[in-house]
Amino acid sequence: MSVEPRELVEVRAMRSRDVPAVLEIEQLSYGYPWSERIFHDCLRVGYRGWVATDLNARVLGYTLLSVAVGEAHVLNLCVAPDARGHGVADRLLDALIARAAHENAERVLLEVRPSNKAARRLYKRRGFQRIATRPGYYPSPEGREDALLLELALV
Repeated sequence: MSVEPRELVEVRAMRSRDVPAVLEIEQLSYGYPWSERIFHDCLRVGYRGWVATDLNARVLGYTLLSVAVGEAHVLNLCVAPDARGHGVADRLLDALIARAAHENAERVLLEVRPSNKAARRLYKRRGFQRIATRPGYYPSPEGREDALLLELALV
């Protein structure tokens, strides 16, 4: 499979019919993946979701965002293993940051595993700053792993 250059990736709203493809990426990417029900519940309650697709409409990645009381929270952002390194995550971040700003969020928050070095590099490059650590936030084979809480100020 060949991933198209960043300019040829479309980002659009996530729909329920995207969930099987999203779930496949989730399961390939995480040792403790979200369930299909969680994705459907996120869409049902009105969280914002986007998928990045290639020219053949194959889902390459996805993200989910909640916005409330001036704060946006990235719930999940993931790119298919064979599509990484082609700007897909940047395009998804562009969509969610634009939406957060449109909804008057003052900042975007997210958690990331310290062990997820690629994601940490991406968020640092995009201007996110570490503001806290959440001890034992994620399940891991060793028991629990902390989360780094990152913030991107929008105002």
